[in-house]
Amino acid sequence: MDAETKARIFEPFFTTKEQGKGTGLGLATVYGIIKQSGGFIWVESEPGSGARFEIYLPRVTDRVEPASAQKEEITISQGLKTVLVAEDEEAVRELACEFLKSAGYNVLTASNGVEALAIAEGSKQHIHALLTDLVMPRMRGFELAKRLKTLQPQIKVIYASGYLDYQQTGNEFVEEALFIQKPFTRTTLVARMAELLKEDSQLLVVKLISFDKVHHQRTRSRRHIACRLLT
Repeated sequence: MDAETKARIFEPFFTTKEQGKGTGLGLATVYGIIKQSGGFIWVESEPGSGARFEIYLPRVTDRVEPASAQKEEITISQGLKTVLVAEDEEAVRELACEFLKSAGYNVLTASNGVEALAIAEGSKQHIHALLTDLVMPRMRGFELAKRLKTLQPQIKVIYASGYLDYQQTGNEFVEEALFIQKPFTRTTLVARMAELLKEDSQLLVVKLISFDKVHHQRTRSRRHIACRLLT
């Protein structure tokens, strides 16, 4: 790869593949895991010569205990509440929608800020929360949230971003907004939404492998995407 591409390969959502062929989250996730583990990663590459990655992790001398199987607990919304999801990456948008619906939320989706604003303007129902990506074409998440606040002042906001070491700075965040790092799990997203809406929630143990046989192929595809995004 050339120097310009190499300089951006760890950026979330950066990809050299055509639209729909890649999410651009693979190396960003690898980078995040390595950094959180106190390690380092380097890449050497030149056009036509392939790429060489070197990863260095701290040596662990302590004995590692095998992890025990854990059941995943998710928060179930008490009472139907509507969430508007604005996300330009289709795979991420579909996962977020699936996660929220599994917790009992009514979900509206938009592929960009302009579309989300149009949905809100044309909706007759109250939108309780907005989950928006920060970086989208046509309208950024910050601007979308502020404009939706003028339409529905009571709406709550969660900003989502895949950028590492993100810091909330300046006055771009609307009041009482929350932030979630991408990629996120079902449990993390649903718990964050419950925190945002200050729900008195109940916890249920959910078996993630309980799929309708009619939608077997569709679900397998989504599970594959989930593994690719969250591991």
